Amino acid sequence: MLSQEKIICHRLLDPRYGLYQLVLRGKIAATAQPGQFVHLKVGATTDPLLRRPLSIARIDRARGEITLFYRVVGRGTALLTDVKEQESLNVLGPLGKGFTKPAEGELLLVAGGIGIFPLFSLLEAVDRSRVKVKVMWGGENRQFLESAGLPILRELGVEYEAATLDGSLGQKGLVTALLESSLHRTRTSQEMHHSAVAGAGPKDSVLQVAACGPRGMLKAVTEICCRQGVPVEVCLEERMACGVGACLGCVCTVKTATGHKRRRVCAEGPVFDGREVVWDEG
Repeated sequence: MLSQEKIICHRLLDPRYGLYQLVLRGKIAATAQPGQFVHLKVGATTDPLLRRPLSIARIDRARGEITLFYRVVGRGTALLTDVKEQESLNVLGPLGKGFTKPAEGELLLVAGGIGIFPLFSLLEAVDRSRVKVKVMWGGENRQFLESAGLPILRELGVEYEAATLDGSLGQKGLVTALLESSLHRTRTSQEMHHSAVAGAGPKDSVLQVAACGPRGMLKAVTEICCRQGVPVEVCLEERMACGVGACLGCVCTVKTATGHKRRRVCAEGPVFDGREVVWDEG
């Protein structure tokens, strides 16, 4: 759906990291789902020709608003910084296949850097009276995490663990180490429970993982989950041109019952079952 969305808020979050928040009001919020994205026209002319994809971070259906966050990384996002509140943006969306929203059990959200952005919408969509949710987030340092969304996690009152490369917040190192430790503790606890009750009592809570971040992180998250027998969905970050599956510029390879197949990240994704993605394709 092509829509003219009104800019309600556009602000710089942190000049050190080029992080911005953009709130749009229009038609897209009515049907947007966690994990989907929008394709923005960032210039007033055909230069640049291609739109820029941004994950939908928050969805407020009552107000008809979606929140986007972005980091300036090139000419397109640099042009986007010039748009003003009360102006409108030409937006294509919502696009793509989003996350599976669990109705019960436990959900671990694993983010690397700005990969936290699409996970905000999943966090807010889940019924936390029925689903136990925990966030694990890795980034450069405390300042980056504070700028990119820690206040939102605190506002929502969700349990979270952090990992920073410099050790300035949480555990020093990679977020994958947090995930591995958490799944190991969960498995140990379940084994102790089975041993104590000899199979009686309630069934183990269903656990699943949703992740977004750099490809290397997503590969590691998938490998950890596979070793522990935990289902995992990953939101892939790929360069996109058309955004609607026509140009085949953002394909990835997945495993199917009949062999390896090519899938369009913008149309069949960006969310995939991590166990089906071929991570080491040449």
